[in-house]
Amino acid sequence: MSLFNKQHRHGGFTILEVLIAIAVLLIGVVSVAALSGSMLTASHRSKYMTLASSLASEKLEDLNRPANTEPEVCVPSGSTTVGSLTADVLQTTTCASGASNTENYYDDVSIIFGQNGNGDCPNVNGGCFAETVSTVNAGNVNYITTYHSPDGHITTGAPSVNAASYVSFHRRWIIEQDTPVVGVRRVTVLVQVVDRTDQPAANFQMSMVRP
Repeated sequence: MSLFNKQHRHGGFTILEVLIAIAVLLIGVVSVAALSGSMLTASHRSKYMTLASSLASEKLEDLNRPANTEPEVCVPSGSTTVGSLTADVLQTTTCASGASNTENYYDDVSIIFGQNGNGDCPNVNGGCFAETVSTVNAGNVNYITTYHSPDGHITTGAPSVNAASYVSFHRRWIIEQDTPVVGVRRVTVLVQVVDRTDQPAANFQMSMVRP
């Protein structure tokens, strides 16, 4: 073997070998980045779904009342349902007892954690869990914020016409009379996450049956 061939064999990596190594490295880096992004998205979505399930359960508890005199939870005479899971319903509901009122069967809920030093939390040093819920009164939308502190104190702020600017959830509910059997009401709440970064949008639905 000539001296030139020996020097060529032991002269190091060729350009082709370097390019292949770079390509393999890039594929590995891109794969790790994609996996990290998927894990972050899954964690983000899981947090929203947990909050949505809590808000659905909370609304069901609000609607867990006798239906004989409260228009918000009764089904109007001559109807089988009130409310909707596909549209925002605002209507005047009259119970069989004669009680009547204009009710909204939807709302918006905004959640924020860890407010400190703004004077709203029961304990400004400990932070709180703040929940802002929209209500409709005489066609006007008001927002009421409830503050839950870690030590168990709960305070409710005055109604405001200003909407919360943080991540919110949209709730709709429907009340069905004589479903699934005669003599009971089925109440169903649907919670949708209003966040463009969560695609497809996270939805959570929960039902209960009441007399």
